[in-house]
Amino acid sequence: MRVLLVEDDPTVRSFVHKGLKEAGHVVDEADNGKDGLFLAVSEAYDVMILDRMLPGGIDGLHILETLRSQNNATPVLLLSALADVDERVAGLKAGGDDYMTKPFAFSELLARLEALGRRTHAEAAPRTRLVVGDLELDLLAREVRRNGQKIDLQPREFRLLEFLARHAGQVVTRTMLLEKVWDYHFDPQTNVIDVHVSRLRQKVDKPFDTPMIHTVRNAGYILRAPEGE
Repeated sequence: MRVLLVEDDPTVRSFVHKGLKEAGHVVDEADNGKDGLFLAVSEAYDVMILDRMLPGGIDGLHILETLRSQNNATPVLLLSALADVDERVAGLKAGGDDYMTKPFAFSELLARLEALGRRTHAEAAPRTRLVVGDLELDLLAREVRRNGQKIDLQPREFRLLEFLARHAGQVVTRTMLLEKVWDYHFDPQTNVIDVHVSRLRQKVDKPFDTPMIHTVRNAGYILRAPEGE
């Protein structure tokens, strides 16, 4: 499984990270709420471990509530030193799938995570369609329509639009696009992204009344449905 671990205590974080890697899982980690939120909304994970209390003004519940507001159903196990029943209830009501208090046995943590992962894979159905406003992507036929009108895209353009659609409403950075669409793990210092985004806009936005692909200055791009849709 690919696991996101957001925990500010370096001892706990190191202990859990090491144990998960030894169990054969891939782990990304963050030691504060801001970085944890960025990873949670911009990457795909099989399960997440969120510390209930985090520094920086963004705690585990805020991350969890943000995920659920974006219809992200990734299973979340909350870790906390807060053992009161009310705290557990608050975590579960916010969308948490499980709740463990510190201190804990790693063997139990691992068993709970793997159970969440198995349940998710058993329930998950492959997505064959992405819909953002009046824009629709058929992932099997590799076809795109907007307002019922077919849009012809080149393979790279389709991959770019698919990535934007999977992260609709979220800012997608240049680094994310280079890694996920072009498979670059370095910046080639070219304008390849700008060129492809410009071509995509000519096809997806220009023939229609309302643009959907927006530039976020000094950050990246965002695809969002026109207001009211």
